[in-house]
Amino acid sequence: MGNEIISIQRALAAIIAGNDLSREDARSVMSIIMNGEATDSQIGAVVTALRMKGETKEEITGFAEVLRSHSNRVQTVQEGLLDTCGTGGSGIHKFNISTASAMIASAAGVRVAKHGNRAMSGKAGSADVLEALGVQINLTADQAAKCLDEIGICFMFAQLYHPSMKHAAATRREIGFRTIFNMLGPLTNPAGADRQLLGLYDIARTPTVAQVLGELGVKRAMVVSSLDGLDEISVSSATQVSELADGVVHTYEITPEELGLPRHELSEIVGGDADVNASIIRRIFKGEERGAYRDIVLANAGACMFMGGAAESLPLGVAAAAAIIDSGKAAAKLQQLIEMTGELAYVSG
Repeated sequence: MGNEIISIQRALAAIIAGNDLSREDARSVMSIIMNGEATDSQIGAVVTALRMKGETKEEITGFAEVLRSHSNRVQTVQEGLLDTCGTGGSGIHKFNISTASAMIASAAGVRVAKHGNRAMSGKAGSADVLEALGVQINLTADQAAKCLDEIGICFMFAQLYHPSMKHAAATRREIGFRTIFNMLGPLTNPAGADRQLLGLYDIARTPTVAQVLGELGVKRAMVVSSLDGLDEISVSSATQVSELADGVVHTYEITPEELGLPRHELSEIVGGDADVNASIIRRIFKGEERGAYRDIVLANAGACMFMGGAAESLPLGVAAAAAIIDSGKAAAKLQQLIEMTGELAYVSG
């Protein structure tokens, strides 16, 4: 569409005609939205048309690049830094598996910059459950960097790091279905994490999103979506994995049995509100849970260990995650995060 800056109207006309936007045009559209220059109707029309057409790698990358450029950044060493932020949107009210997995990976020595938000689709997002666990979530970028540097893990509350997303907030609430915005959160880690376990609601899109991560500079990633509808590695079904390594994406399936884990009914990993989910995580870390709750955390924590370089394979990662829980290190890491964020919040208060 030439080198001129595309307007929302021209972009919408192109998408409705079935044409893909170039990365540059996608950046232009997202810049208009993030600068508050698009109406709610225009934003809704663009994201709906993109959803119906199917978002491409270039479109998602362009949107993500602009959101990153508008974000508050956490200045820290990026090498080997892991995020476990997923899209949500599975429609299954599970507990906060990626949050528990992040804690275990950190306890194993992986540097974790956990990015997350309050619930968009489930009953409790990572911010909600961490708050219920006693973690202070409202850290500034400097405080998050200090937390990460001192104890090897931090939580970055998305609302504080992506202020420009306020321009799309009303549209997201009102249209009520998943759009490109659901994919953007996990693609815009404020600390620039270069390792990632990303759960995706749409199994058809795992290869595309893995390619986008590569375009954004991520070195190693697994984008996962289970055959039974989870944006996690499942212990009830096989899971599709698109793995990014050395700039190349390979897509394959893994089963619970290949990870050394038994199968469970999907209903056995259902959670509740933030307090219920916090209680589940505490019981897992105390060794009081030995069933589906523990096993699905092991599956996903094992992938975190593998991506973070703390294990040489997924099955070895699962075994290492079990050892971390049984040693008490996961519970100790959670307590360390509670205390560290409490101190930081007290000082700033």
